Amino acid sequence: MRAHHLQDTALRYFLEVVRSGSLAVASERLHVAASAISRQISGLEQALDTVLFERQPRGMVPTPAGEILAAHARRSSMDADRVLEDLDALRGARQGRVRIASAEGFASHFLPPLIVEFRRVHERMVFDVAVVAPGEVPARLRAGDADIGLTFSRTPEKDIRVEHQQPAPILALMRPDHPLAAARSLTLARLCEYPVALPAPDTTLRQMIDIACSRQQIDLQPMLTCNTVAVLHGFVLEGGGLTVSGEVSARHWVASGQMVAVPLRDRGLDLRDIQLQTLAARTLPHGAQRFLDFLKQRLPERLQASRRRGG
Repeated sequence: MRAHHLQDTALRYFLEVVRSGSLAVASERLHVAASAISRQISGLEQALDTVLFERQPRGMVPTPAGEILAAHARRSSMDADRVLEDLDALRGARQGRVRIASAEGFASHFLPPLIVEFRRVHERMVFDVAVVAPGEVPARLRAGDADIGLTFSRTPEKDIRVEHQQPAPILALMRPDHPLAAARSLTLARLCEYPVALPAPDTTLRQMIDIACSRQQIDLQPMLTCNTVAVLHGFVLEGGGLTVSGEVSARHWVASGQMVAVPLRDRGLDLRDIQLQTLAARTLPHGAQRFLDFLKQRLPERLQASRRRGG
């Protein structure tokens, strides 16, 4: 009886309420009356003999039972998407769509050439790239909003499979005419002598820097703080001073000769990895799996080339 009541419509309505946290918002997104959505959810609760949501003043929050059902609904939705895309590919209608959740450092100059290279062979493939904070990438994969994740990580993530991993060293980034540009390596203490722009405090990179400064009792006061890499790079290019960056974010500017990247040797700044992620136990659509295999092959080559150019 329970399996009989797990109809596609009911699960789809239920999952949209989980995502939006509100019957009203789900109604707008689905173009379905809120009363109809409410009836479907009530039917699920009766069939499963459990409460799926806590009705709170600010919205609807899944109960533990609701979270379990939401995980099932997401898997069902992803499986359905995979089947449809594979059927399209079989008919020759389209080779597929690849949804990527990417940290900003990969999105601007790193992913585009790889996508272009891949599409020279798979020209009907289409891509959706969402640029999000590094910590949000695993959440996008769990929610079924992305097939592949490219991010920076320090700790293992539940339900996430790491397809490829390698160290992500942190660099001091400056113009070639900066007084420190000829240094072979630097410390955070040395950066204090010059104007510095830093990422926002809620970023992984900034948190690592703050921890390292705290351990050494260094007072590194930024002249500029921003959560966007482009602004930090602009500060450097305009002669404002230094910033800190991963090599992926810096590779374009270093390769063009407009910036110099110098490794930072402080303890604790080597604990972040570049990760290529997927959702564990999920079978990707055919096209997404092809691009994943391509990334696993090309990612180490591209990053190694970036490291050679960065010195």
